[in-house]
Parts: sequence; C-alpha cells; structure tokens
Amino acid sequence: MLSLAWGVTCFVILYSYGEGFGTALTTSFKAVGQDLVLMFGGQTSTQAGGMRSGRVIRLERDDVEAIRDTVPTVAAISPEVLMRRTPVTHGYRSQNMTIRGVLPLDYQKVRNMTVSSGRWLSAEDELQKERVAVLGAKAAEKLFGEAPPQGEKITIRGMQFQVVGMLKTKIQISNYNTPDNECVFISYGTMSLLRDVKYPEDIVWTPTNPMFRADAVKQTRATLARLHHFSPTDERAVEVIVFNEFMKQIDGMTAALRILLGLIGTMTLAIGGVGLANIMLVSVTQRTREIGVIKSLGATKRSILFQFLLEAMTIVTIGGILGVALGFAVTMGIGSLPLLGPLFKDTSGAGDIHLGISVFAVITSTVMLEIVGLISGLLPALRASRLDPIEALRYE
Repeated sequence: MLSLAWGVTCFVILYSYGEGFGTALTTSFKAVGQDLVLMFGGQTSTQAGGMRSGRVIRLERDDVEAIRDTVPTVAAISPEVLMRRTPVTHGYRSQNMTIRGVLPLDYQKVRNMTVSSGRWLSAEDELQKERVAVLGAKAAEKLFGEAPPQGEKITIRGMQFQVVGMLKTKIQISNYNTPDNECVFISYGTMSLLRDVKYPEDIVWTPTNPMFRADAVKQTRATLARLHHFSPTDERAVEVIVFNEFMKQIDGMTAALRILLGLIGTMTLAIGGVGLANIMLVSVTQRTREIGVIKSLGATKRSILFQFLLEAMTIVTIGGILGVALGFAVTMGIGSLPLLGPLFKDTSGAGDIHLGISVFAVITSTVMLEIVGLISGLLPALRASRLDPIEALRYE
C-alpha cells in the first residue's frame, strides 16, 4: 500500500512539475505580444502590374490607416520606428539604448504593455507630440538605479523628455530587435521631432480572433500589394512573421516533457504493482489451508477469485488515496520553483514554475492504479481459485 502510495505521489508531483513548466514557458513566450503579427518590407520576386521583379518594398505610415480601413479582422495595429544605439542621458549617466516610436493605444494592446508605475503613453501625447517617455524596467535601472524615474528628465539627442511611466519587468523568451525591458518608448508623432517617420521599420498588429488570423494575414498582404503594386501571392515582397506559429514548437517541447515525466511516474507505479503482485502471491501460499477450508465449505472458484481481486483493489484504492493526499501536500508545500525569474531579476513569480494538483494527473493515476491493481491481483487470485481443496487442507 505504501509502495503504491509513493508511486502515485511521484506521478502527481512529476506531472504537476511538467504542467507548471509548460505554463511558465508559454506565458513567457506570449509576453512579446498576444497573438502578435509582425510585418517587414522585403523585395519582390515576381513581376506584377508592369513592374519589374527585385524591387525593394518599404512599408509606409499610410499603410497602417489603409489596413485599418480595409481589414476589419485586424483588432489593433501600429507602425514602429526604431532608433538603435541612441545615447540617452540622465544627469551623469549615459547609456546607448533603443528608442521605439509607436502609436500609444494600439501598440499597448498588441504588445502587452503593462506599467508598474506612472502611466503609458496616451492619444493626447501622440496628437500634441508631447516629449514624454516610458522606460522599460532594465532601461530605468541603468539610468536611475533604485531611484523612481517617474517625473524625472532624460535627454535624447539633445532633446529633453519627461519620464511618465516605467514598464513592469517583462519575462519574455521571444524578441525581435531589442528586448522591451531595455527600450525607451515615445509616441510616433513625437518621434518625428527626432527623425523621419514616413517609413517605419515594421508594422505590428493583432487579429480580432485567432480564428481569423490566416484571413487577416491574407487580406493585409492583398492591401499592401494593391498599394505598392506587387502580386498578393508574392510572399517575399512583404515578410510576415506570425508569432503564434512558433507556439507549435513550445507546445511540442512541453508535451515531450509531460510525456517523459509521465513515463517516469508510470514506471514508478509499475514497480509498486510488481511489489503488490509478489505480496499477493506470498499471501496465497501463506493462506493455502485457509483457502482449502473455505472451498471445502462450498466456496466456488468465482468467490475465491473475487475475494483476492477485492483485496488487491482495496489495497490499491487506499494506496491511491494516500498517494494523492501526499502529492497534494507536497505540491502545496513546495508552491513554486524558480525558472526564468532569476534570469530577469524578477521577484514577482511570473516566470516561476507553479506546482498544483492537476485533475488530469489525479484521474490518470487513479485509472492506471486500478489497472495495475487488477493485473497484479489477477494472477494470485487465479492461483488461489484453482487450488484443490484436499491438497490445500493437507498443506503445511
């Protein structure tokens, strides 16, 4: 019973770890953006509309409005202008950072921007070209150390900006260009004070529903093809990166880990089953005279078989209950294990592996345990039911 309880405990803990690891990995991957689609300009590979192949296609600011007007399945969209390795100064501290110019409201929806203090950029900042900035958590640490950056001034290319907010640390394992934690964010209109913003480096957007993602990609490509005179089927003219497609690899990794840990737990249960079978076989030998007496009093083979199977299933059931209870106690006691938190110096626990009892693990271990009990108890039960009562009574 104890051996089976330990097997169930191991299975529950291992599967709980696998689920927690998968959840942490998925959450950190999606931190880059909820169903993010990224578009870059490319080069045509076919002739279209009398235009030669090999033309360079540059995305424009007006493309965003065209897509917003013609593709209803796009929920939020923003162009993005970057200034890489740009000196940003506060007092005596100066760091080379990436400045991102974005449309405030849409970009916040697309890229999962959450502030830990202050506020995010507003539509008014965009309209009035206000010189305000939001810092990534790492960028704020580099410029201000432990001091709160909100309300302070920073200088970008000789122009002063007021810090109005700081982003919550993003635990993300997927990036493009510079990680958000190390960037400075200003509005797209304000970026025009620092550089030309007609041609954004990229355009980011998210569909209204994952079901419409493929249609939205097709329609946006068709809209850009019409505006820039290339074939809608020319995938090299505009590069489209759908981040959700990479989730298949993440799901594959987590599924493989769950299967591996599940197999280890199953083998542990099987070892407990072998122990149960041995104990039951010894029990048949030790109770041979008892079986002979019962059969001589009129017990049938079926009743003997049922008795030993019932004993085996009772042991299994009690062991399973003890195992689930112990597994629950251990997982609740551990709570969480560090994974990505130390890497990003985050103490919120967002990147940790959180352990918890999985209903699937409990149901699976219960079903497996009953199967193990049935198999383990069947052979001893058959042996007991086939004993000759006369020989059993003479057994010493």
